[in-house]
This record gives sequence, C-alpha cells and structure tokens, in this order.
Amino acid sequence: METQSHILMQNPPGLPGIAMAWLVCVLRGSRFVIDWHNYGYTIMALSQGDTHPVVRLAKWYEHFFGPLASCNLCVTNAMKDDLQKNWGVKATTLYDCPPSIFRETPLKLQHELYMRLASTYPQFQSKGCEEEKQVERSVFSECVLPEAAVTLRAERPALLLSSTSWTEDEDFSVLLKALEDYEGFIKAGASLPSLVCVITGKGPQKEYYRKLIDTLQLEHVQICTPWLEAEDYPVLLGSADLGVCLHKSSSGLDLPMKVVDMFGCCLPVCAIHFHCLHELVKHEENGLIFRDSQELAEQLKSLLSEFPRSEGQLGAFRGNLRRSRGPRWDDNWDQNVLPLLSTP
Repeated sequence: METQSHILMQNPPGLPGIAMAWLVCVLRGSRFVIDWHNYGYTIMALSQGDTHPVVRLAKWYEHFFGPLASCNLCVTNAMKDDLQKNWGVKATTLYDCPPSIFRETPLKLQHELYMRLASTYPQFQSKGCEEEKQVERSVFSECVLPEAAVTLRAERPALLLSSTSWTEDEDFSVLLKALEDYEGFIKAGASLPSLVCVITGKGPQKEYYRKLIDTLQLEHVQICTPWLEAEDYPVLLGSADLGVCLHKSSSGLDLPMKVVDMFGCCLPVCAIHFHCLHELVKHEENGLIFRDSQELAEQLKSLLSEFPRSEGQLGAFRGNLRRSRGPRWDDNWDQNVLPLLSTP
C-alpha cells in the first residue's frame, strides 16, 4: 500500500488492533487516530466479570496503547472527560449523526413495506374484514387501486419499534414486562390502541427472548422479531410511531446509535436511563427516559392515550425533532474531523 497520512481505527474492537495500527504508523510515518466509541474491556466484563484475567489484561492493554495515538475522537463529552482524567488522553467529541437514508417515510413506501412484511409476518396482515378486490390492506394502511392512493387506517394499532444486537447490555425483559402491564391497562378499561411491537436484529440472546415472548398471553399486544434487509430498516424506522431503546452502556460513556437513527427519522423515543444519556435524549423534549418496566409502561400509556391523533405529547416530541435536526453524518465529519486531520 501507499503510505497513508493517517490511519483511523474505531475502538472497540481494539485488541490487538490498537498496537498493530500504532506500530504501522511508527514504521511508515503516519498519524494514528483512534475513534473511541466505548472501552472494549467493559464490554468483555459484561459476560466475564471485572476480575477475569482476560478482562484485566484487556484493560491494561487499552490503557497502555490508547494514549499513544496522535489524535483522538470520542462520542460523548462524558467520555472526553473520562479519557482526560483517567487516561491522560485529550479527545475531541464527535457526536454520531444519522446518515441521510434515515428520514420520515412517505405513505406509499410505508404501505409497500407493510405488504412485503405481511407476506411473512402475520402481525402485519389485515384482519377482521373481508378483502375487496380494489383495496390492498395491511393492518396499518390501505391502498385503493388502480389509483394507488394510500392512507393510514383509522383503527390501526400503534407501531412500536426497538432494535438490538441481543447482547447482555440490553435487558429486554424490561420491555416485555412493560408490554404485559400495557395489556393490563387495556383490560382494565383504558382507552388505548392495540400495539404491534417490532424488535429487529439478531444476536446471541435472541432465542432466549423469543422463548420468553412465546410464553406471554397477550391479546392486544403483538410482538414480532424480524431480521430486516438493510434497505428496509430505515423505511420501517421512518414509519413507526414510537421507538424504545434498552441499551445500557457497558462503560456508561457511549450513546446508542439506534436512537441517533430514530431521531434522524423524527421518531420519538423512550430510552432506559444511564449516566450520559441526557447528551442525546432530552427528557420531555424529544423523548422520555425511564428506569424500570413500570415507568416504561406508564410512559407508553401516556404517550399513546390520544393515538392516532397527532396532538399530545407524542406529536409534540415529533415536532421538536423536526425543528431541531442537526447535521447529517457527512456534514458533521467535514465540520469537525477534517480540520483535525488537516492540522500538521
């Protein structure tokens, strides 16, 4: 390869990448840049424990080689402060921004996606009425043919969306318990819409939670766990009514990218609390922060009490997100990173 002016790596994963990248930079005269998204040893500690020898070795490794970079980026001000205080590393905060593909989805594209998903997942299929030849229906939308005029159904359920890699830093039993409580609200007489809860992604704990989901006795809440094609995920995100995030940072210093993408689609979020979440989710401005399943259930009840009308808190959050859109990923990079790379 030709000599590079800079070598940029994201951490984690950083073992053994940090040492190797640093060595190549020394040998070739390149500047070494680390983009700190988290600490790798804290992720390992989720499954192995803080005192495991490999975790302790990984912590030493990051502490030793991390400060050797000539330039550092990080994803929160909290991580910036921690790197300075505990590692002696001076970093520049570069908040994650959504790519341009994350945006609100037009009705026609929503309907097309719903119909594709309905062929595989019964939660998206129209129920309770005889199908007309000139009307194509999903549980959320209908399209009058041949004009292809798409409208959302007035009696549709609310679409709740969460995404996950099904790992230890996300406890989905919190969401499942909240959905059971939400079912209880409806059975007790609360005027609330039915829910279709879509949990996307794949990972090591998916089968465990799917078995839990199968044991739930829910009448007004349906749950499906699809693996979406890459091009379908932003379309579904831009079609949802409310997002839920259960990401708990292993270090308490990074932010969930899934919420960044949701905000790119102007999708309000309920997110579980951790140390620096307030840098992204502004409570009662663009979403709500909860601490347990009971609080999440109460938030779902409050936010969906006027559904599908656009008035109320949920509509206000969406309006705030539309008005406060920040830069997209490309612009963010040009404004904040290129000046650093151009500095001698």
